[in-house]
Amino acid sequence: MGLDMYLSNKRYLSKHFDPVDSERIEKINDAFGIQGDEDGDYGAQEVTFRVAYWRKANAIHAWFVHHCQGDVDECQETHVSREKLTELLEVCKEVLKKPKLAKELLPPQAGFFFGGTDIDEWYIKDLNHTVEILTKALADPAFAKGDFYYQSSW
Repeated sequence: MGLDMYLSNKRYLSKHFDPVDSERIEKINDAFGIQGDEDGDYGAQEVTFRVAYWRKANAIHAWFVHHCQGDVDECQETHVSREKLTELLEVCKEVLKKPKLAKELLPPQAGFFFGGTDIDEWYIKDLNHTVEILTKALADPAFAKGDFYYQSSW
C-alpha cells in the first residue's frame, strides 16, 4: 500500500494515417490472435507504453497534481504535455543544483502512505530518477508521435 505513480505514452495507430502503422497493427493482431475484419485487421489500435514508475515520490506527485491535474487528486489519468514534462525536468534540475529551493519549487506532500516529507537522500534520489527518465523519454523519437499521461494509485 502506498503512493504508486506512472507515466505512460499512448500512441494511436491507424492504417489510414501512416502506411507503416498497417504493418504494426498486423503484428499486434497476430501477437494477440485477433482475426480482424474482412481485411484481416481492425485498422486502428491504441498502444500504451509504460515510460516511468515512481514509488512514494510525493513531491513529484504533488507537482503533477498542481500543474497538470488542476489540484484534483483522485488517481485519475491525466494528459501531460511535453512542455509540462520539460518544465518538471527543469524544476528537478534546478532543485538538484540549489537544494535550498526545494521547499519553494518542489515541496514534499504529506498523504496517506505517501512516504516521508523530509528533504533527504530519498528526496534527492527521486529527483535524480525523474531527471533520468524524463530526459530519456523526451529525447526518444519513439514517443514523439504519442501523448504522455500521468496516473497515480494510493
